[in-house]
Amino acid sequence: MPKLSEFYGIAVYLYFVEHAPPHFHAWYGASEAHVRIDTLDLLRGGLPRRAMALVLEWAALHRAELLDAWERARNRLPLAAIRPLE
Repeated sequence: MPKLSEFYGIAVYLYFVEHAPPHFHAWYGASEAHVRIDTLDLLRGGLPRRAMALVLEWAALHRAELLDAWERARNRLPLAAIRPLE
């Protein structure tokens, strides 16, 4: 599972072989959230409120890159890192 980005102690990953809908995994400590890329809805899990807000802010800024990464992962192509939230 390649790491796409890391910021403020949050790591964002995308699996190569994954089920629809397009989503990513965000980890903060022992907490994990699965976030849908197109709507930014929480699919499963959760993060502390502040960490989740940062993840959603980052994802909104990088939605096109996340969708591209999803397609590349589905085709088992290398993934590029996505710029962290600053």
